[in-house]
Amino acid sequence: MFLSRARLLIATFWVGTLWAVGFVVAPTLFSTLSDRALAGTIAGSLFNIVAWLSIFCAAALLALLFQAKRSEYSEPPKALSYLILAMVACTLAGYFGIQPYMADLRLVLHSVTDAAVIADAKKQFGILHGVSTGIYVVQSLLGAALIVKLR
Repeated sequence: MFLSRARLLIATFWVGTLWAVGFVVAPTLFSTLSDRALAGTIAGSLFNIVAWLSIFCAAALLALLFQAKRSEYSEPPKALSYLILAMVACTLAGYFGIQPYMADLRLVLHSVTDAAVIADAKKQFGILHGVSTGIYVVQSLLGAALIVKLR
């Protein structure tokens, strides 16, 4: 009983943080602050925290699932492990895979004056941002499925 409650608490914290930062805080920053670069810097810092928090929560949940396998009478569904691993894959792809390229493009946008280079960098940044947002939405939906499965 304790392990299942601990799993639900960790998952709720993880998914709640994903939703709060991605769908409330970040959009609020961009709609409130007139300096979009500052809003992007703050949002980037928050997404960094969320990425590391995701890895920590996933590790804790997987450890609790492994412990449950050893101590409970029934084995937890493998779907839980797959959901957790899929969410971590989203973090790895989105934050650690795509985000560094977006940071490089952000530097290009602040360091060059050639209009063609700026236009190309903005286009590439927009595409990567769209892909990153899509991955984040998928991760958030997987999180909803994880909460439902744990309930």
